[in-house]
Amino acid sequence: MEVNENCDVYSFGVVTLEIIMGKHPGDLFSSFSSVSSSSSLSSSSALPAHQIPIVDILDQRISPPTHQLASEVVSLVKIAFSCLNSSPKSRPTMKQVSHFLSTQMLHLSKPVHMMTCGELLALDPLAT
Repeated sequence: MEVNENCDVYSFGVVTLEIIMGKHPGDLFSSFSSVSSSSSLSSSSALPAHQIPIVDILDQRISPPTHQLASEVVSLVKIAFSCLNSSPKSRPTMKQVSHFLSTQMLHLSKPVHMMTCGELLALDPLAT
């Protein structure tokens, strides 16, 4: 494997999800690598990855975010998912990530407890 900026972006995505989830994302991001994947977050969950509620991937040891903080957390999850794209050429650059983190935030159309990972993936925060 060649170490380059695409690897750095991927690593950023992994570390970001580890912080948000409170554990290594493991099966979560591997289940997103294939649209037809039926992997789930845990063995007890029967939901495909795209149907997992966002709040279920957040660290369960802390209270779910509300209001402004929820938008910020969801924005971080979205950028982390973008960094984990299975195609290195489809990942954002760290410059794009930095720009998004410093200037933009997703505007949620519904409360975070009602959003699924699939709905979040459909949003494109890095579109210019």
